[in-house]
Amino acid sequence: MAGRLRAYDDAFGDYWDFLFPRLEHAWRLLAEDGTLYLHLDYREVHYAKVMLDIIFGRDAFLNEIIWAYDYGAKARSRWPSKHETILVYVKDRARYHFDSSEVDREPYMAPGLVTPEKAARGKLPTDVWWHTIVSPTGKEKTGYPSQKPLGLLRRMISASTRPGDRVLDVFAGSGTTGAAARELGRRFLLVDSNPEAIEVMASRLGAAEDGPVRLLRAADGAGPPRDVSPSDRAGPFGRAPDARRLGGLPLGPRGL
Repeated sequence: MAGRLRAYDDAFGDYWDFLFPRLEHAWRLLAEDGTLYLHLDYREVHYAKVMLDIIFGRDAFLNEIIWAYDYGAKARSRWPSKHETILVYVKDRARYHFDSSEVDREPYMAPGLVTPEKAARGKLPTDVWWHTIVSPTGKEKTGYPSQKPLGLLRRMISASTRPGDRVLDVFAGSGTTGAAARELGRRFLLVDSNPEAIEVMASRLGAAEDGPVRLLRAADGAGPPRDVSPSDRAGPFGRAPDARRLGGLPLGPRGL
């Protein structure tokens, strides 16, 4: 499959060589009842879907989530691109964990068509998530260029993990996965090869070499040192570097 796609597009070969082994490693690390969220934009998602079908099997595909937002400049020569894609795969279709009762609810788009009780409670999200980006002037902003909003990560982690579970993000970016996991009582391990990302994560999470959130630096012999920011309960997991950002439990080449 990779050979055929390389023949079609030489640039795809580099992307395949970068992403495929990292997705294979993520599959090996994933618990039998675990879930992988892979966050990408429209330019790469079709390639990644093929890779995940090969690694996980097509039956392991659970959802394609569309994160839609309406912020920033709008193109005038085409439909403005205002969404990103999150592919959701599970390790074992018979054993994966998903608890919709733990997920935040959304307002009904037509509240007059449901009972007042239902309108007050809100509805469960579908596979289209309308959620604003991180406000350029808000308290949540870290300054990291591809930072994602806490609300997205809270929703993924709440639905697909239990309190005390481990959450791994192999392209951790600004550390949003760790911030959401800590807030929800999950253990976490964050990895990134970008020194700027490590600095942002350490500041955001209060990481130190001897603190409750530990900052570890590990050289693997196959490249530059890689920095890992785990909780004190995170356990011996590893994570890969980013080339556009594979965000993990959430995983996704889009820097979380």
